Amino acid sequence: MNCIIVDDDEQIRLLVETLVKETDFLRLVKNCSTAIEASNVLLKEKVDLIFLDVMMPGMSGLEFLKTLEGNKPQVIMITANKEFAAEAFDFDVRDFIVKPITHPRFLKAVSKAKKIYDASQAPVHKSTTTSDAIFVKFNSSLVKISAQDIFLIEALVDYIAIHTYNQKYILHSTMKEIKNKLPDTDFIRVHNSYIVRVDKITSIEGSNLIVNQKVIPISRSKQKDLMNRLKLL
Repeated sequence: MNCIIVDDDEQIRLLVETLVKETDFLRLVKNCSTAIEASNVLLKEKVDLIFLDVMMPGMSGLEFLKTLEGNKPQVIMITANKEFAAEAFDFDVRDFIVKPITHPRFLKAVSKAKKIYDASQAPVHKSTTTSDAIFVKFNSSLVKISAQDIFLIEALVDYIAIHTYNQKYILHSTMKEIKNKLPDTDFIRVHNSYIVRVDKITSIEGSNLIVNQKVIPISRSKQKDLMNRLKLL
């Protein structure tokens, strides 16, 4: 995984650089002292993982997160201030390491990121059958969405959000209506507010699952059904 370090503290950068070089599956692209420098690197290099400090002069780590769009790298936040953790996770950061950094805590964070990275590299087999597609009204047009491209459906009061890898579609519908239009063998409702595509789940940690780097809660009443759908060893 190509990674960059973004921290205004030189000692922290050197420590993380040492830990990166000791980790076989990580490759350091750049050691950056500011978020602006990191932004310039992202324009030129393929980066899979960012080690990001919260408090930095000029542009903070949280402000930098707001600039990331599209197929953005995974982010591991590094800070001395625990109170920033809740806000950081709103940006789907992979993990949050509180200083001082220890080797075991570093390995736990990067191993979590590696699982997500490996899953994203697996080949995606596109379905060509019409029955695996739905048509939705979006921007005054009927848009065809392949069920294979959907990884998450989210309830938004009187609306739903259909998440694909390229677009998020906001529709006036109910979870029950959309569930009835999708293949039962591929999708499962894991929470009153979430339907996920089973083969897009990358990991399950306690009462949460990860799908396309998003953390989704699992209702207690849905856990047994979900476990029965998975191929467990």
